Amino acid sequence: MTFCTLAGRDSSTLGLRTERGILDVAKASKLFRIKAPTDIHAVIEGADCAPLMKLTEKALSAKRGKRVLIPEARARFAPAVPRPGKIICVGLNYRRHAQETGNPIPPVPILFNKYNTALIGHRGKIPLPTKVSSQFDYEVELVVVMGRKSRDVPEEKALSHIFGYANGNDFSARDLMRATSQLMLGKTCDGFAPLGPYIVSADQIADPQNLKVATYVNGEQRQNSNTADMIYSCAQIISYCSRHMTLLPGDIIYTGTPQGVILGYPPGKQVWLKAGDKVVTEVEKCGLLEVTLV
Repeated sequence: MTFCTLAGRDSSTLGLRTERGILDVAKASKLFRIKAPTDIHAVIEGADCAPLMKLTEKALSAKRGKRVLIPEARARFAPAVPRPGKIICVGLNYRRHAQETGNPIPPVPILFNKYNTALIGHRGKIPLPTKVSSQFDYEVELVVVMGRKSRDVPEEKALSHIFGYANGNDFSARDLMRATSQLMLGKTCDGFAPLGPYIVSADQIADPQNLKVATYVNGEQRQNSNTADMIYSCAQIISYCSRHMTLLPGDIIYTGTPQGVILGYPPGKQVWLKAGDKVVTEVEKCGLLEVTLV
């Protein structure tokens, strides 16, 4: 199944992508009187999905189903995972990205974090913190959504602990990243973790190490690569993280970005992002994630 989180006036609710639009699960549950989970976190934590399948069948077959199906172009998206317990990020995890930035291949995964206030959804707006930074950069990333409690997981079993995958943008302020020896300050400003629109269930992606990833700025392609270039695979990242901390259902991991970031350009050609720019990241099978800078 392909899930999303729909933004409402006062709260968010679970959405399901169908061939005829996005199913508003809460509205469908009321309309067809079928009790179903209405929060993505409940689904990630193991809620029965059979009612969701019944609601989808009803919505697509019944005449009144149109009432609970939203055209994708009109949907308002919240972050695909709105309340993760942890947001873990991996730095310098593509070979050609390490090369373009003049860094050696890291001997172990480089980890840092973001916070929930950094999350925004598809077609969201990133408020640039121009009082403290001026060097804004994009980073398309495959995001892993954990589905099982994981502690000291062997690499060969790690993928079975994944609930699904999503499109993420590890938005960055490069000057803040260099202000101290820690990356965090330049990574976790408000809006610096776009995520969505969808979470694609793990069964739909047989090999997360063979997915196209790309970025477009105002329609111009800037990044174009494949997760095959990752230094540490999704399985290796999960296994490594779980040796040091317990991963819980709903935790998310940004797995690194490929070459093509502005930071990798020669200094004379580095034109940083600015207000008004539209950034679209693409992760194969996970949809397009669009944000506008303000």
